Amino acid sequence: MASSKNNKQKSIDKLLTSVGSLIVVLLIVVGSLAWWAYSFTTSNVKSELSSQKIYFPPKGSPALASPEIGPYLNQYAGQQLLTGPQAKAYADHFIAVHLSEVANGQTYAQVSTESLANPSNTVLKAQAQTLFQGETLRGLLLGDAYAFWTVGHIAQITAVVCFIAAGVMLILVILGLAHLATL
Repeated sequence: MASSKNNKQKSIDKLLTSVGSLIVVLLIVVGSLAWWAYSFTTSNVKSELSSQKIYFPPKGSPALASPEIGPYLNQYAGQQLLTGPQAKAYADHFIAVHLSEVANGQTYAQVSTESLANPSNTVLKAQAQTLFQGETLRGLLLGDAYAFWTVGHIAQITAVVCFIAAGVMLILVILGLAHLATL
């Protein structure tokens, strides 16, 4: 009877240790892929932003004097725009502020509609052009740079969690093997 109980316990321990080992490998693979995704997205965003050679206005510049701009961009004064958070700050608190001044806060869609209705109005045409270019740049900074940077950092967190979970599971597998050896 004790032998049957021992065999049953040994079988359960072997199964749990095997499943635990498989989970360790799986967590390491997922963590490695997530770390690769983090490295790829952040280096790609940095490389693309670097090639654009966008710089924040220098410290003390009149461009940073506005209360809608300065509090958000002073921390980056004079720096090259290279990160997702910088791209978001530049898009939301520099480009957006300047775009709001182009046509009394109207959007490209609104001004473009007016421009099409009045094709001889050169002011509307110029405003539509400026808004189109500004909103396009703003969208690229938010959609491509900031969004992918954020996804990369979520992948980094995922990788760290997977590696920690793999470490904990590995300890449990080792304890399971030690317990199995005593049976």
